[in-house]
Amino acid sequence: MLVMVSCMAYAENYPYRSDYLWVTVPDHDTWLYTCGEKPQIEVELYKYGIPRDAEVSWTVGDDMLDADSRGTLTLKRGRGKVTMRTRKTPGFSDLVLTATLDGTRYTHHVKVGFSVDKIQPLTKEPSDFLSFWETQKGTLKETPLSYTRERAEEYCTEKILCDLIKLRVDKRHYVYAYLTYPRNARPGACPVVICPPGAGIKTIKEPLRHKYYAENGFLRLEMEIHGLDPRLPETTFREIQSAFASPGNNYLENGLDNRDNYYMRHVYLALLRAIEFMTSLPEWDGKNVAMQGGSQGGALALIAAGLSEKVTLAAANHPALSDMAGYSEKGRTGGYPHFHRTPGMMTQEKLRVMAYYDVVNFARHISCPVFLTWGYNDNTCPPTTSYAVWNTLKCEKTPLITPVNEHWTSEATEETIMKWIKSNLR
Repeated sequence: MLVMVSCMAYAENYPYRSDYLWVTVPDHDTWLYTCGEKPQIEVELYKYGIPRDAEVSWTVGDDMLDADSRGTLTLKRGRGKVTMRTRKTPGFSDLVLTATLDGTRYTHHVKVGFSVDKIQPLTKEPSDFLSFWETQKGTLKETPLSYTRERAEEYCTEKILCDLIKLRVDKRHYVYAYLTYPRNARPGACPVVICPPGAGIKTIKEPLRHKYYAENGFLRLEMEIHGLDPRLPETTFREIQSAFASPGNNYLENGLDNRDNYYMRHVYLALLRAIEFMTSLPEWDGKNVAMQGGSQGGALALIAAGLSEKVTLAAANHPALSDMAGYSEKGRTGGYPHFHRTPGMMTQEKLRVMAYYDVVNFARHISCPVFLTWGYNDNTCPPTTSYAVWNTLKCEKTPLITPVNEHWTSEATEETIMKWIKSNLR
């Protein structure tokens, strides 16, 4: 209980400065079970730190799918216990709790896994997957490396410098990025870290959030993927995001019926262009290229590692774009962006194109060490698909599993990733 309270300011599962607190404790410390076992979940509910009697309604459903069992629980002195149903197949189940106290409705959820080492993706690798991407990579030769570089004084400190980069991808596309690096960077001395962004059309909000990379001797590139100058007003980004928010018009849906015309094609190629740019800098140590990101950025980090032999390390948290076709089979969980929620997105042609862009198919070809971290309570990039990626990787791999996490990582975990990269440099 004390641990939970101390984490309230940081853990989105427990609302910041809230009057109430749910505590849910599975009877397996790992939150993991084998198929056929029935988890028992201890439930506690506090308001103002005081245990409260309450009638709790609960439902259980498979990860991201509709509930298939339900019941009620009476809390006495704020405590009770729910016995969940089991699963016959590997995956996760989600217990959702709802109670009303003093006229206010409170909800909470907790996910537990079953035989998770046996979770496998539905997505299969197309027979021409590698040749398709070799052809796409070849198109970059049509456009020589070209960029502009401008000092961003507002993000410079006494220890690091920051430059705004505008990088040409091909004849039609650019991406912007902030490059941070040590003031005393010497030629041939600095490993490279490239950080693609999470999903959305947005600015690069906090170029200095990860300044400790540059302070530890790295060249770090914080990217965007839409060719939008991050210095544009926040209102402009919101207007652009709104303009492309209607069903079927989202950039992740754009062109999905044609593998050569899908929006993410040039995004994946931009990752290779960013690697080319970073390894052209005289300060690069000539050996180390790390990819690092979360959610969509975690997906792009793994995709770059599968596309480029120059990548020597990859670190990702709760990767998106993973086993996206999963929902096409009844009773299966799929990955973000959950295309099944948009009418007309799960056609056979679009499912075929998805396979060329799905993380699991790039994961099959990663040979460098990978650090992967994910939580179980995530309803954006569900744990089922993180395990689908994890179980597909055949390279050296290091996990950090944080069951309570929803779609977030703590600052401590972010720094752990940097330390892992630093300790695995060549």
